[in-house]
Amino acid sequence: MIIDIHGHLSPPEAAERFPMPPSLTDVDGMLAARAEAGIDLTVIGSPVGAGAMARVPGVDNYAQPRDRLRRFHDWMSGLIRRFPDQLRGYVYANPFGDDDHLEGVRETLADPAFVGLITTSSVHGELLGSPRADSFFALAAEAGVPVLVHAPAEPVGTERVDETGFVEQIGRFGDVTMGMAMIAFAGWLDKYPGLRLIGATGGGAMALLPERLRTAARPRHWAGGAPPSGRPTAGPPAADPAAALRRMYVDTSPFSAAHLSLNAEVLGPERMLFGTDSPPMAAPLEDSIRMIEKLPVDEASQRLVLGGNAQTLFDLRSRP
Repeated sequence: MIIDIHGHLSPPEAAERFPMPPSLTDVDGMLAARAEAGIDLTVIGSPVGAGAMARVPGVDNYAQPRDRLRRFHDWMSGLIRRFPDQLRGYVYANPFGDDDHLEGVRETLADPAFVGLITTSSVHGELLGSPRADSFFALAAEAGVPVLVHAPAEPVGTERVDETGFVEQIGRFGDVTMGMAMIAFAGWLDKYPGLRLIGATGGGAMALLPERLRTAARPRHWAGGAPPSGRPTAGPPAADPAAALRRMYVDTSPFSAAHLSLNAEVLGPERMLFGTDSPPMAAPLEDSIRMIEKLPVDEASQRLVLGGNAQTLFDLRSRP
């Protein structure tokens, strides 16, 4: 069984309000392409809820009222109920959302159409080491569902970058790198051992970071400790942030054989989940599968990446 844990679809009215690739509203085309490629099930979600995955003046993705998000998730749930053998969904969550927002997340998770959460690796430039993320991580651990950590529409450091392609392919990749590293560094997995976190876009460059995270947590060159930042933090750095990093999962959507091989070497194939970021990404789905089949691991490990790990991580048995 092949399971794609990283797909997106949007309601037709969203395309009337915001700029987006046409593939995001082509449900029939998406399902037909997956059937042809041999992908059995796809988990879909939106890292911006009912917002815009593009810079739109006057639109703040993190100021969406609960009733608007309810309508968006009702649309997604209805779609999944139409195609229960092909689709499951993520509930969107603002990692710094207030109590009312998080209560709405809990309410939506009760719908069996949804099997996980999707959130962003930063919010308006604020990374997930902030103590304001505590309630979100507590909810995720309590719910016991996987969390896909996805880049935001406007990544850290791209406020003055106008080239959309650069923001999408470079800025967001860097944002996921920092987001996953900060989660490991801040000690959230020490505080909430039940967290199951998946870095989108192959986790960014997180496979390159174990040694750097250890140095960041224990900076010997400061001879006694780096000066305090003066800003509130979630707590002291993780006892071993490199070990925390290796407890996370990554998808396979960067479409780079070198990247996938590095993740397999550093994190292990048991921490990799097949994901295409399609729609909207237009790389042939068959090519994404072939890249897994060419990984320098045995066939059993390839099967884990293509679907076995997802079957273990997600509750996919129930039907909406």
